[in-house]
Amino acid sequence: MTGHLYPFLQPGATTAEELTRSTVAKATESLHLRLRVLNDLGPALTACADALATAFRAGGTLFAFGNGGSSTDAQSVAHLFSTGYPGGPGDPGDSGSTGDPAIRGGRGGAQPALSLTGDAALLTALANDVDFDVVFARQLAALGRPGDIAIALSTSGGSANVLRGLEQARRTGMVTVGLAGSGGGRMADENLADHLFVIPSSSVHRIQEAQTTAYHVLWQLTQQALDQR
Repeated sequence: MTGHLYPFLQPGATTAEELTRSTVAKATESLHLRLRVLNDLGPALTACADALATAFRAGGTLFAFGNGGSSTDAQSVAHLFSTGYPGGPGDPGDSGSTGDPAIRGGRGGAQPALSLTGDAALLTALANDVDFDVVFARQLAALGRPGDIAIALSTSGGSANVLRGLEQARRTGMVTVGLAGSGGGRMADENLADHLFVIPSSSVHRIQEAQTTAYHVLWQLTQQALDQR
């Protein structure tokens, strides 16, 4: 069983040097992509952060959603904005000190934010009783208000339920933000997001890594924008 799962452990298979080279190559590729994204999308991230700060000042709530790995990223986005710290309230690495305001967040740090993938009972009820394509749209129809924020994450830009969520958010009058890859898919073709960030890669792994960098930077820029009031 071990040999089947990990063929490189077998005699004569991939050597440690080859594994090291592969790891270094992947890490280098990921780093270059992240730097490219920050260089190319920097002004757009700043503009989006200004829009998010304006929405939060007016009492808006952020809703994040996605499928699979993107669902965990949605939870991370909500965590960042709702706690005001990369590591959560009090920042575990802080040891009780306030830390750098640029890192710990601005204007009180925490903002109202919710992941639409966090309630398994609700998700499975909607998927089973209605349709999986509406698991996000139905929640936004019930919870969203004009001026709120919807952040949609998809590596392909083509997930039907994510697109339906963005459509509902736009009908409601929310600020819509999309993170996608592979050219942006339907999310880009149908212009569903006010602020769209497309990662220029076809690798799901590299897309999700770069999206993580993008939304962490977006969070920090939003905190800085809130501080500038």
